[in-house]
Amino acid sequence: MRESGQQRIAVIRWLTFLMFMMFAMTTDSVGVIIPQIVKEFGLSLTAAGAFHYATMAAIAAAALLLGFLADRIGRKQTIVLGLTLFALNSYLFLIGNTFAYFLCLLIISGTSIGIFKTGALALIGDISLSTKQHTATMNLVEGFFGVGAIIGPAIVTALINDGISWKWLYFIAGTLCVCLILIALLVRYPKTMKVSVEPADLRRTLRMMRNPYALAFGLGVLLYVAIEASVYVWAPLYLADYHGGWKILASYAISVFFILRAAGRFLGGWMLAKLDWTLLLAIFSLAIFLCLAGSVYGGVRTAVVLLPVSGLFMSVIYPTLNSKGISCFSKSEHGAVAGVILFFTCVGAVLGPLAMAALIDAVGAPKYAFVLATGFAGVLFAGLLYNWLRQPTRSILLKLDAGEYGVTAPLQL
Repeated sequence: MRESGQQRIAVIRWLTFLMFMMFAMTTDSVGVIIPQIVKEFGLSLTAAGAFHYATMAAIAAAALLLGFLADRIGRKQTIVLGLTLFALNSYLFLIGNTFAYFLCLLIISGTSIGIFKTGALALIGDISLSTKQHTATMNLVEGFFGVGAIIGPAIVTALINDGISWKWLYFIAGTLCVCLILIALLVRYPKTMKVSVEPADLRRTLRMMRNPYALAFGLGVLLYVAIEASVYVWAPLYLADYHGGWKILASYAISVFFILRAAGRFLGGWMLAKLDWTLLLAIFSLAIFLCLAGSVYGGVRTAVVLLPVSGLFMSVIYPTLNSKGISCFSKSEHGAVAGVILFFTCVGAVLGPLAMAALIDAVGAPKYAFVLATGFAGVLFAGLLYNWLRQPTRSILLKLDAGEYGVTAPLQL
């Protein structure tokens, strides 16, 4: 590829990184925003929790129902469509003042994220020269998502401390989004190589839900997200009873968790270059299981250390499962399969915390959220151990490496 082409690919990579960082600033700030919503509208925590569930449900629906757009109308058009909807919707937060109004905007926001995220995930395949590079890039992308998950809550906290409404976070995100739209419109994208003659539509996406590769990776992602949610949703409640010498760590446990998760994702490409991805995921999933089991067995005295540290081991699990699941399909199907896996991601983000909340309410102790999460981690480890021992995807990944990924796609406006 000529240098100009390499420069354009670099711009596309950075555009993708910043997209993920931008929307993470809003989706992962919900935990800081919800207490403000409770105060403003006199809501219960359950009702205010709709700020999280509405967005996740909308992302899931858009990913499943509209994921095929990236394959039908192209990556660039899908990304610009989703980003434009997200930007316009973000500015609307400033002119409303009712809970129902904000809830509607969150549904639109989730829909727009589902659209441009599936386009971006499909685009990663177009700019990757091998399935290994695809996985490394996915880890970098999710690393920037982790950065956004740190920046967003910090911005909301700073706004609140200065007496400024949390709504201005969406103005900031919307303005960043406008900049990304301008870049997306100007840069030339690689052409998507058409391998499948099957029309890119909703029926193909729904049929893909029955594909063993899409289903297996989707369920793995669902389990992982439910496990991750147990930490960032319930760890503060669990550690509230801690009174030992690690009090500062207990107070900043979630911040440490997110920092280690983001750092681990940036290191993911290096680690995956040194170790076989199936072995690495088996080792890390075992480490997650041990961290959660130790947090349950040892109580808050061990949980204060093990729960934040688990973020380092969680770092590469999601982007690698996501990448390998997408890489098992031809590039012309990446939009649809990315939508399917994103659907499972959001289902895990909704059902995981809900199941744990129901268990806590029934038993009366937050510790039992981690009992359930430990069970999920055990199932995930068993699946990834089987994946390492049996290597069910090796042949198809090698075939695609020698085929589609061995061909450089031309650029288009």
